[in-house]
Amino acid sequence: MNPQRSRSTDYQFRTVWRVAATPEEVAAILGDASTLPQWWPSVYLSVEPIHAGKEDGTGGMARLHTKGWLPYTLRWTLTVTSPITSSGFSLRATGDLNGTGRWDFEQDGPETVITYDWRVSTSKPLLRRLGWLLKPAFAVNHRWAMARGQESLALELRRRRGNPQNVPAPPPPTFPRRAGHGRRMA
Repeated sequence: MNPQRSRSTDYQFRTVWRVAATPEEVAAILGDASTLPQWWPSVYLSVEPIHAGKEDGTGGMARLHTKGWLPYTLRWTLTVTSPITSSGFSLRATGDLNGTGRWDFEQDGPETVITYDWRVSTSKPLLRRLGWLLKPAFAVNHRWAMARGQESLALELRRRRGNPQNVPAPPPPTFPRRAGHGRRMA
């Protein structure tokens, strides 16, 4: 994307999380797309693995069905474009979203600082038509989804470390009928 001229369908987000974990623990969870619907169900409705990729994760591909707070869903393919390590990894999105993402992990005492840079454009007709008007709402939707991600990641870390029965379920999706089983929005 050209930073000098941003279209109404171009988005650049930077999210920073802090979780009580090691970078290795964070990489193990965020680097395994197949588990996203189990621990981050408010956003990841389904994941269909396409290709496992190399041993370091590079080339791994999955088809995703995602949503945020607003009542629309996105279908896109995630491809890991750099090795999944304790310092982070990169990905490419194609489909209803097109662009790149970069997860960076840095140890800070007993916590890991997680930074996510997400640069995408929308190709879904509804979002392209309304982008000029609803871009602020779409940005709020992204921030809502990422806040659920931080909350869900913290819960998943607790679940993996202890007695899973003592850990509350992660936040569910909003508008569940439309999200997975209702009529499909354009």
